Amino acid sequence: MLQLGFVSAILPELSLEEVLRFAGDEGFDCVELMCWPVGKAERRYAGVTHIDCGSFKKGDVARVKDLVEETGVDISGLGYYPNPLAPDAAEARTYVEHLKKVIKAASLLGVGVVNTFVGRDPVKSVDENWPRFLKTWKPLIKFAEDNGVKIGIENCPMSFTRDEWPGGKNLATSPAIWRRMFSDIPSNNFGLNFDPSHFVWQQMDYVGVLREFKDRLFHMHAKDARVDRGRLNEVGLLAYPLQYHTPKLPGLGDVDWAAFMGTLCEVYDGPICIEVEDRAYEGELEARKAALVQSARYLCQFMP
Repeated sequence: MLQLGFVSAILPELSLEEVLRFAGDEGFDCVELMCWPVGKAERRYAGVTHIDCGSFKKGDVARVKDLVEETGVDISGLGYYPNPLAPDAAEARTYVEHLKKVIKAASLLGVGVVNTFVGRDPVKSVDENWPRFLKTWKPLIKFAEDNGVKIGIENCPMSFTRDEWPGGKNLATSPAIWRRMFSDIPSNNFGLNFDPSHFVWQQMDYVGVLREFKDRLFHMHAKDARVDRGRLNEVGLLAYPLQYHTPKLPGLGDVDWAAFMGTLCEVYDGPICIEVEDRAYEGELEARKAALVQSARYLCQFMP
């Protein structure tokens, strides 16, 4: 059965306790908790810290587990989404080291999944990135295995702004690349945190792919996207994607949620977490809370 939750990044001003209590009061089953290092974010939705894995110790485990038990809200996964294949080697090492801390914290908490990006040097091709991908991710997946944690890679291309152009900052964007990834690192702990909205603006099939990769679906994001066809006719597919598409709440974009959820319920048993990146709902805290509640109400009609 699906467990409905949300991504905590949209509530950065709330403490861990406040996030979980809000989730419990509104009937959510789970929350994906953001675990960025404490400090200033360089992009929207990054830099949110609801569990500080940099200083997380065994003594912190009881506090978090008590909150989970009190509120009745599970932790669907821990989230940290940097670029572990950044062109600057020192920057990439910093990301990898913190990712290991997030994996370790998940292990201590008994949380089965850590969600992240594979990363990419955006000015290099997939083939040119591949040796570094293997060098970085083979030991990372082994580290996750040793700690009893699965890694869910989100399929966001991360190619929205000039510094991410042209290839984006995440390799894991398509079924062809996924097959190659899972062939070269054939671990049962290596899988996907799938978000259908990224397939919408790339004009890809986000329903059929669920069946092929059902054994690799570790976590799901529920976000929608609206493609502005008039704008696309003006700028074309080679423009920055944000010039012709907009992230939206579930039900307000182009995802066919009936088709998507109908198939998902047949092949997947796990968390699906609402991710709010809709600028129309990004203002005050109460508006963002309302966006989560509205999205949950919409998605519940498709859930058993």
